Amino acid sequence: MERAQVFRIRCRGALDADWSAWFAGLTVVAEADDITCLEGRLPDQAALHGVLGAIRDLGLELVSVEPVAMPAPPPDQR
Repeated sequence: MERAQVFRIRCRGALDADWSAWFAGLTVVAEADDITCLEGRLPDQAALHGVLGAIRDLGLELVSVEPVAMPAPPPDQR
């Protein structure tokens, strides 16, 4: 990953929005069935590994990690 990428990371365990700063500023949303979704832009692969390490350190079960397609910039901004 050479440039910033948006990720959606789901883990089992209830966290609230107060955890956002601990997860590199990602948006933290509690979903159904005790799943928490973390979503947002990470600058590089090291930042992604940092978030995954934080999930591990909290003892949460990682459910999924998905890159989110970012729309292409308008032609006049390329």
